[in-house]
Amino acid sequence: MNRKAIFLDIDGTLTEPGSNEVPQSAVWAVSQARRAGNFVFLCTGRNYDMLRPLLKYEFDGLIASSGGYIECQGKVLSDRPMTQAQKEAAMEILKENGIFRTVECMGGSYTDEGFKEFLKKHAGEGSNSEMLRFREQIEKTLHILPMKEYKGEPVYKIVIISQTLEQIQRARSAMTDEFQFCIQEENKGGYINGEILSRDYDKGRALEKVCEHLGIPLADSVAFGDSMNDIEMIAAAGLGICMENGSRTLKEKADDICPSVRDGGIREAFLKYGLAAEKAAGF
Repeated sequence: MNRKAIFLDIDGTLTEPGSNEVPQSAVWAVSQARRAGNFVFLCTGRNYDMLRPLLKYEFDGLIASSGGYIECQGKVLSDRPMTQAQKEAAMEILKENGIFRTVECMGGSYTDEGFKEFLKKHAGEGSNSEMLRFREQIEKTLHILPMKEYKGEPVYKIVIISQTLEQIQRARSAMTDEFQFCIQEENKGGYINGEILSRDYDKGRALEKVCEHLGIPLADSVAFGDSMNDIEMIAAAGLGICMENGSRTLKEKADDICPSVRDGGIREAFLKYGLAAEKAAGF
């Protein structure tokens, strides 16, 4: 059997959203896949600092910031933050249009405090109260700091929260074609979330770069994801799998759908496609 290169999104795929705990079923699957000679990579929108707690698990490398930073077997393959001009233009236009911003750097993330205040004012509407609890949790566990502490470090990605789609459309029209917008398809309790990054990279092109470095055909790559920022990765891989809890659009693009990580979906899919040997399970 040809060696496979396996790429795993984190939030909503390898872990519950905002969590740093990988279920034992997924830990087993990753271990057995590597033992079988396959390569396993994290491929996430998180910046390097946010995924650091997951590095205690053994992976062959990582793709962070939706492709802005790539490591393979201890070697940095790519490190491409936004340019200073791109960052300044994006931050100003988003602010002018009343869009809440979280900038993600290599060593930390910084968020507009106004977002939590907005959620507090609208708690109880739709899923806002749930989102507030989630936001406070990830700020504690994923090292997200107030924007006032941002000191100008290079930015790989800007996560955005807007109260209306019109605000995002105005910002998009004012920004150059150097940026790509990835907007989640659900409007949760009165706001829309998404992310902005340079058009120079995405998860799909990062997957291709890793496979080229390893000498593995794209046909022998497997990608797992759950949200709209996984579309390029799912499309680029020889086999693209969406989690059951994932985006409706991504499910339509994927080659297969597996159970959620909570229900052992990673382990089940690894066994189904021969990425890990069931006889070695002991699970």
